[in-house]
Amino acid sequence: METTAGRMARLGFADAARADRLFGELGTRAAREAGLLDPLLDSLVATADPDLALTSLNRLAERDEEAVEALTADPVLRARLLGVFGVSAALGDHVVRHPEHRHLLDGTRDLRRPAASELRACLLRAVGADPADPEPRAAATGTETLVALRVAYRARLLCLAARDVLGQASLAEIAAELSDLAGAALEAALAVARAEHADPGTVRLAVIGMGKCGARELNYISDVDVVFVAEPRQGAEETEAIRLATRLAQGMMHVCSAGTPEGALWEVDAALRPEGRSGPLVRTLASHRAYYRRWAKTWEFQALLKARPVAGDLELGEQYVSMTNEMVWQAATRDRFVEDVQAMRRRVEAHVRGDEADRQIKLGPGGLRDIEFAVQLLQLVHGRLDPLLRRRATLPALAALSRGGYVGRDDARALAEAYTFLRRVEHLIQLYRLRRTHVVPEGEGDLRRLGRGLGMTVDPVGEFTVRWRRHAMEVRRLHEKLFYRPLLQAVARLPESEDRLSTSAAQARLEALGYADPAGALRHISALTSGVSRRAAIQRTLLPVMLGWFADAPDPDAGLLGFRQVSDRLGATPWYLRLLRDETAVASRLARLLGTSRYVTGLLLHAPEAVAMFGSDADLAPRPPEALLAEARATVGRYPGEAESAVAAARGLRRRELVRTAAADLSGLLDVERVGQALSALNDVTVQAALDAAIGKVEMERRTPLPTRFAVIAMGRLGGLECSYGSDADVMFVHSPLEGAAEREATEAAFAVANELRRLLALPAPDPPLLIDPDLRPEGRQGPLVRTLASYAAYYGRWSSPWESQALLRARLSAGDAALGAEFLALADPVRYPAGGIPDAAVLQIRKLKARMEAERLPRGADPALHTKLGRGGLSDVEWVAQLLQLRHAGPLPSLRTTRTLETLRAALAEGLLSEADEAALAGAWRLASRVRDAIMLVRGRAADSIPVDVRERALISRTLGYPPDDSGDLVEDYRRVTRRARLVMERVFYGE
Repeated sequence: METTAGRMARLGFADAARADRLFGELGTRAAREAGLLDPLLDSLVATADPDLALTSLNRLAERDEEAVEALTADPVLRARLLGVFGVSAALGDHVVRHPEHRHLLDGTRDLRRPAASELRACLLRAVGADPADPEPRAAATGTETLVALRVAYRARLLCLAARDVLGQASLAEIAAELSDLAGAALEAALAVARAEHADPGTVRLAVIGMGKCGARELNYISDVDVVFVAEPRQGAEETEAIRLATRLAQGMMHVCSAGTPEGALWEVDAALRPEGRSGPLVRTLASHRAYYRRWAKTWEFQALLKARPVAGDLELGEQYVSMTNEMVWQAATRDRFVEDVQAMRRRVEAHVRGDEADRQIKLGPGGLRDIEFAVQLLQLVHGRLDPLLRRRATLPALAALSRGGYVGRDDARALAEAYTFLRRVEHLIQLYRLRRTHVVPEGEGDLRRLGRGLGMTVDPVGEFTVRWRRHAMEVRRLHEKLFYRPLLQAVARLPESEDRLSTSAAQARLEALGYADPAGALRHISALTSGVSRRAAIQRTLLPVMLGWFADAPDPDAGLLGFRQVSDRLGATPWYLRLLRDETAVASRLARLLGTSRYVTGLLLHAPEAVAMFGSDADLAPRPPEALLAEARATVGRYPGEAESAVAAARGLRRRELVRTAAADLSGLLDVERVGQALSALNDVTVQAALDAAIGKVEMERRTPLPTRFAVIAMGRLGGLECSYGSDADVMFVHSPLEGAAEREATEAAFAVANELRRLLALPAPDPPLLIDPDLRPEGRQGPLVRTLASYAAYYGRWSSPWESQALLRARLSAGDAALGAEFLALADPVRYPAGGIPDAAVLQIRKLKARMEAERLPRGADPALHTKLGRGGLSDVEWVAQLLQLRHAGPLPSLRTTRTLETLRAALAEGLLSEADEAALAGAWRLASRVRDAIMLVRGRAADSIPVDVRERALISRTLGYPPDDSGDLVEDYRRVTRRARLVMERVFYGE
């Protein structure tokens, strides 16, 4: 036989034993046994949370002995009251405190939607004010008045919640009534504030509802956003009138937020006023106008989309709204609109608390804010020319955007459904405790209440979770494509059932999103998407999202152009578009790189297959030099007797690896030191491949094996493993005749190899050149191109000058005979690392040479403070300090024997030759100058040593280096500050000043 507790469990109570006990306390035993309470039990079971409803009912019955009988006899009351009890513990508490309010839900009462004027009159009477008075004043101002306002407010909230729970009002009606109720509460609070002042009649004060209150789409518990505007009455002094209006505004806010035995209503938030919390609380109409015309940001006009007079002097409020409307719809034509929009998008997508991100229905991915922001931004962009878009509330605005063809019909429908679902969830979450929250709870009981509150009865937790996640994913997907899909409709042959965005509207939208040449962008979109081919179909799927990624990049126009060019090269390749469609990481990274770097774009046009490596960070890691060398030698080996073809293939390998390194660099995966090492290793491999091809050709032409050993010694930045993207290969050539070979014959062969090597690497090709620069050899350009090992030894032993000792500090083997390279470095060591350090006369000569370089080699017109190589505190300053320390101390201190600048500085710090502060200043300047130099090459596609004067180019480089948009001034300030510190260290350490 089934127990009563078992029955309760079967009926859906979570705590069956407790439910059995509580239900047993209702009514008389005879009534229960006669089944008179069965309708009550049936109604409890039908609520969203039977346990919660039963708890509140049991407490009410203890306070109101007639409640159970009334509920049993009145099915309408029963459905209304228990329905509210099943979703809201807070309203249950309210009815328990005020049991007489259950009569508000009697079946004899028609719970129709009240007019805004009715709500206003109700709450004004609650504080003892006359609704007919143009400026109502409360009868009293004490706690009792505040309590009366809260009780009357929640009585109205109870009636509204009953209609909501029973599905007798739409979301739009509920939100509008909540907004009207908030406006009425503000009016009553202002009446209380007036009562606190003897003569408030010298000033007119209007309360402007903003946000959801202004749009009449308020939720159950939310801060109510307002702006205050005031005007002195005729004859009143403005300063005193504004002071009084400020006290009235402060008093009104206090009335709403003050704690009482009945709690608070909600916070009144005036942060959307001009200058935010730093600005005056109340301004005149003229003051508002002056601010919005001169200082307002785009987000402030976005906020003004919702502005509506809600309390106080409504005529003055309408003047304010009329005045601001003139400017709101011209916001898209203002300077910096694009930058502001981008900043707004970043603010919308800023991270919420990590432990809440997945459960935030307002700010989380796929949340309400995604929908609201998208709709509002589209209104700002297109509402200037289309007055039909000028709607305050989200759903009407979305419908208008759809009717006008600015948003696809299916997309608008999906967004409206998701918005309605998320708002209903938000209402249920807030109704539970009447607390301001937008976080979906984690407890199974809470989720069950939400699911049942939304009408899900079979598996409320599972069904709710699935629907919520599906809507969130759909919102996120649509949010990312919403701006861009109609751009395709404007130019592509899409189904005629879709209204098309006009060309002018499409250009306006592109311009708002950061495209400098919207007409050109539309031409690219048309070229990519027009037609009926599979390729065009996939592009129509890809582009809506990729256009957004381009817009987030420093140069959207370049990104879209590059994408078109790469797609033209690879569009017919089956894997390319399929890869972009199926691998979001590849498409996203490609868009970022194309919109950032002309250098990468140029490489991809000739190595488009490199796109395949963009899928993971691991694929962008620099490959080991040994692996690169093995591949390069195998490549050259496939072209016996075809030196030009062999080197062209090796340069193709270099091109691919340059893409890898640049992509890793721009993705923040490599620091500038590792970038230099990767580029230098790649140049070594390329030189070795070209050397192999050159030797092969010389041997074939001479029809005899090379009669000499041959090595390429890396110098300069190549030797220091500090190459940048535009570096030449500074080298010296050394050879050593084989035993039995004539020196003259060996030298001629070596000269032929060196010249062929230079020729092969200088041949015209689509990839960035690797020019061989042998000018650091003994005697410079006047000296022989190639010397024997013995000739080098004789020269350095007799004729070497201090600058040549300095140049040798960078010497290391780059390519060729490893044993010969080691022999060369062994003879170079005493020259570059003299046992007792270089003499004072040589130090003086190096200092004079540095001073002459500063005076003579800096290009005419260049700003010394912004030249990364020769400018004050730049690369040259830091490197000459490091090299002078080596020349003076590397003989007795082997830790200084390195070709790398930063490694030298670290060793000097460890040896006590530099202080920690000096080492940090020098290393910091070297890193920043190197990063700026690399960024210039990556962004412009051509090398330069000075930070650009052109504002746009400087902004692109600044963005590439990680600065926020429009903060290129910060880059310059940072560069000046860092290099100024390094220059002071250089002058003290290098010149001894």
